[in-house]
Amino acid sequence: MSKVNIALLQHSCQAQTAANFAKVAGLIAVAARQGAQIIATQELFKSRYFCQHEAYDLFKLAEPVNEKAATVKALSGLARKHKVVIVASLFERVAGGVYYNTAVVLDADGKYLGKYRKMHIPDDPQFYEKFYFAPGDLGFKVFKTRYADIGVLICWDQWYPEAARLTALLGAQIIFYPTAIGWLPADKKVYGERQHASWETIQRSHAIANGCFVAAANRVGSEPNPEKGKEGIEFWGQSFVADPYGTVIKRASSNKEEAFIVPVDLAVIETKRVQWPFLRDRRIDSYNGILSRFHEE
Repeated sequence: MSKVNIALLQHSCQAQTAANFAKVAGLIAVAARQGAQIIATQELFKSRYFCQHEAYDLFKLAEPVNEKAATVKALSGLARKHKVVIVASLFERVAGGVYYNTAVVLDADGKYLGKYRKMHIPDDPQFYEKFYFAPGDLGFKVFKTRYADIGVLICWDQWYPEAARLTALLGAQIIFYPTAIGWLPADKKVYGERQHASWETIQRSHAIANGCFVAAANRVGSEPNPEKGKEGIEFWGQSFVADPYGTVIKRASSNKEEAFIVPVDLAVIETKRVQWPFLRDRRIDSYNGILSRFHEE
């Protein structure tokens, strides 16, 4: 099988996690009816983006992520029912004080294939993730699903070529990026267009450099900041899939909830890598310097 239908889910979120899960279950059903075979959620789809501020009570949103966990079992049932692979982003609790930003992968028969924990954790205004998440400790992962070999990276991981490269070298044909990114309203007028262009460009570059497909699922809608007097975030949507040449095959809207289907032909990967053999010509004997954070004089 070389042709696969990807579905990316983008939607707004409300305070009630059960309502958000029900919305995603409905979008999965819609996508499956339209022929989707691999379906990816946006980052932390069960809740609003709670990292806008630091509050201890928000750790109550976290849950176990394993094949016996309630949400994973529910997703497994959806995958089995619709015969689809599901990539879903969750707030993982391991123990008190140990939490991760995690993506779980279920195969088309509902089988739990494993999870990836977000490796790069940001700490920026209204993206205070270091308060909530430990850095991932499982390394980069590839999951062999019924329809394709897929890698999963999460949001802030998008900006790091090392993450995409290592995931591709493990055999990923498609790299999925569950995402929650948007504008701070005060910044949008000055920086908004450049911020969005940078976000899309870096991911298209990963597709080109590694000769694979890249699929980013982002949320939409404005979410308030719980702290009085502080602005919230306007999530910019525009989920997209890029092919190994960096061409955006399809892009979602900036403000609509949707499950949009993107057909991809995995045979393009071989063609692209033969034409532009970037992986062949890597100087793996000369890259030791990348293990330093910065080279000071």
